Amino acid sequence: MPATQRALDLAVVAARAAADRKAEEIIALDVSEQLVLTDVFLIASASNERQVTAISDAIEEAMHKAGSKLVRREGRTEARWILLDFGEVVAHVQHAEDRVYYALERLWKDCPVVELPADLHGAPADDAQDAPQA
Repeated sequence: MPATQRALDLAVVAARAAADRKAEEIIALDVSEQLVLTDVFLIASASNERQVTAISDAIEEAMHKAGSKLVRREGRTEARWILLDFGEVVAHVQHAEDRVYYALERLWKDCPVVELPADLHGAPADDAQDAPQA
């Protein structure tokens, strides 16, 4: 069963908050077929620990305003990889070096990519939504 519409909507909320704090390489993956605990992984990266913290804070605030409760947070002390679990959406905010090392996109490569709005710099450039409409 694919991700729920609510999970997809919340992923966009989290992605927009991350983009507002200059997160890089924002991507959302529909992991609902592989995991029973969540529907969507949102992955974003930052160039330093301070920015990792700022992005995760922005995501928390935006998700709270959207009515999603934080279930669990991990990694805030080191601020290299902060995991924010909102139930339907799990956000991974990683230092760029850790993102390359752990390569979550490769680990979850069998999961479909969730289309994010084109104004978010995490949207694939060659996405069909960018093609001219007939």
